[in-house]
Amino acid sequence: MRLLLDTHIFLWWLTDDPQLHTDRRRAIANPDALVHVSAVTIWEIAIKQARGRIDVGDEFAGEIERGDFLELPITARHALAAGRLPRIHSDPFDRMLIAQARQENLTLVSQDSALAEYRVDLL
Repeated sequence: MRLLLDTHIFLWWLTDDPQLHTDRRRAIANPDALVHVSAVTIWEIAIKQARGRIDVGDEFAGEIERGDFLELPITARHALAAGRLPRIHSDPFDRMLIAQARQENLTLVSQDSALAEYRVDLL
């Protein structure tokens, strides 16, 4: 299984938050899964941290490597796809994650059921 973690899912994983449902937790922990974390997720967390909305320390980006996740950079192809998405969802970070999941054939792990309107594989 090839997964892309939504920002809140990555944060819940890092903090062992009980909001992260068992099925998602198992999928992420599955040793056969390829789990990606997008650069846009790190950007979103950094912005929220700078605004004082969350506090996950300064080493959260290092959790990609420590957690055996794969870093997914933002490419021009991703940016074009995100910009061309219909205006169903206005959050630019979510729109990039949707575009990346679709472009890279990844299953997006998210609690946000509204993202399904974009015909993206969701877990």
